[in-house]
Amino acid sequence: MEKRILGRTGLEVSVLGMGGLFVSSIGGRGQDEANKAVRLALESGVNYVDTAPGYANSEEVLGIALEGVSQSYYLSTKLGGRPQPFDPKDKDALKWSVDESLRLLKRDYIDILLIHEPDRPGQYDWWDDYDNFHGPVCEVLSELKEQKIIKFTGLGGTTAYQLPHIMATGEYDVVLTAFNYSLLWREAEISILPEAKKRNMGIVVGSPLQQGALARRYEEVKTGAWWLSKPRQDQYKRLYGFLDEINMSLPETCLRMVISNPHISTVLMGARSVKEVEQNVKSVEAGPLPQDILDELQDIANMVPFRPFEEPFGLPFGQQYKGPGHA
Repeated sequence: MEKRILGRTGLEVSVLGMGGLFVSSIGGRGQDEANKAVRLALESGVNYVDTAPGYANSEEVLGIALEGVSQSYYLSTKLGGRPQPFDPKDKDALKWSVDESLRLLKRDYIDILLIHEPDRPGQYDWWDDYDNFHGPVCEVLSELKEQKIIKFTGLGGTTAYQLPHIMATGEYDVVLTAFNYSLLWREAEISILPEAKKRNMGIVVGSPLQQGALARRYEEVKTGAWWLSKPRQDQYKRLYGFLDEINMSLPETCLRMVISNPHISTVLMGARSVKEVEQNVKSVEAGPLPQDILDELQDIANMVPFRPFEEPFGLPFGQQYKGPGHA
């Protein structure tokens, strides 16, 4: 599998990484299935694994699945959401969370520790100084580096425009951007990717299938839905039609589009099964997409260059509104 340099970390990572968000779902169906999926990924050349305390029991499941593997790999986890109630300015609690990650992951150190969603004010109030984005977490990361408990630091965010301001401090080695770089959503191109290149940060793309919105075809695209804007509906129709022309699946097209950008270090797959791991590995091994296909996909993306204001963060395909408190 192709390897790329993860920015200024110098780490050589596989172009396809293992996303831990759905590993916890695998764990819910059985640790054995998780073991098989994770170990197959490593046997296939994947050497970047991402998880977080907020991903249900992902750290615990991965700790068991990765125990004793012969392949070398790099592990990324995060700070945020643990313990509850979570106080992002409690240094002792932050250090405890890292200790808990090490325990669950059965590791002595963490290759990359990300601040989880530092770009969403109101969720976690990380910063004392919002001009320079400084807070107790910065001191904790520095101490952990000095103690060699972590090697590199990074940011894991979901906003397209707040995250680059934090990146501009120059304090972080890696950025994980989710929901902002895929077939139909390209907001990361506006400022996240340019800022990362300027700072020589490793770029990790999460949720290339938009947590399911680009995983398969949906009937609502034909019939419309109360939340689906007309421009987005037309865009989906054109995308589906184009994929029929080139005879390529949505997941394969998504992954190969992302890795067609040479500045992307790795893209995370959210594989729920051995079969999905096999499919994702096969997709990236086919390599970047030809330029004519990329050009058409760019034209399709340009049909809706920005998210419509009322469009839900995660498109609710297959769901219906059930009333307040019953989403």
